[in-house]
Amino acid sequence: MSDSEFSIRLGTRARAVEAMLRSLLEEHPRDGEIVRPQRLLAAMRHGVLAGGKRLRPFLLLESAALFGADGEAALRAASALECIHCYSLIHDDLPAMDDDDMRRGKPTVHRAFDEASAILAGDSLLTLAFDILAAPETDLPADRKAALVLGLARASGIGGMAGGQALDLEAETTKPDEVGIIRLQAMKTGALIRFACEAGAVVAGAAPSDRERLAEFGSAVGLAFQLADDLLDVTADAETVGKATGKDAAAGKATLVALHGVDWARQQLSGLVDQAHDLLRPFGQKADILRAAARFVVERQS
Repeated sequence: MSDSEFSIRLGTRARAVEAMLRSLLEEHPRDGEIVRPQRLLAAMRHGVLAGGKRLRPFLLLESAALFGADGEAALRAASALECIHCYSLIHDDLPAMDDDDMRRGKPTVHRAFDEASAILAGDSLLTLAFDILAAPETDLPADRKAALVLGLARASGIGGMAGGQALDLEAETTKPDEVGIIRLQAMKTGALIRFACEAGAVVAGAAPSDRERLAEFGSAVGLAFQLADDLLDVTADAETVGKATGKDAAAGKATLVALHGVDWARQQLSGLVDQAHDLLRPFGQKADILRAAARFVVERQS
């Protein structure tokens, strides 16, 4: 698959997810809701409809498509995942966390609104994600829905993304070793990417062995994503990336790039792409789009 073909596919998926998110964030309250406060809804929309590559939902959709499940249930699951990701960005940007003013080239939610609205917008996106998965409109067998809810909760909670963020904050004052850095990155960034790839197989009702293979693929892509992100923080400028760069070094955060250097990081990225490709070998040409996604993760410039 050529780079242009991949870009078209990525953009098409992103627009489908964006359309679904817009419909999920309409003003009209759903059954069981009383009213959707306008300012809170606007803050949620600012945080979740601000563009972006939509890589995590893309991986879920393409993993589901690998097994022939390319329908609305997959799109809704992908949108739930993106709600979790965007909630995490809103909270990460807060003054008490990474204290960022820009995200995707636009003011962060707490700058565009206020800190309290940003906290509540993140809280609301977090809970909306599980609403989406559990809702009757997500037309899947009950066991698959339960597996998605459990998997997303584990990937985003204390033993996953949120726990990884806590370890990352601790790392500013207590430097972890290489094993510790890999663990916190596997939680903070890798857990949602691993879930994305496995969740596509769950939506499709794939065999347990295929689920595990896709999860391992997601782990490799997740590690590559964070390593590439840390590399961009060192080598790219803020205008290109759409957010402040050089902040990891300024905050004294431990990263593999800081530990081993830029050249080592680039070699590792190449090895992770090879590992990801090897994991997809049993699926043949059907997995070409996922192979292209692994390459995209390490070659991206923002």
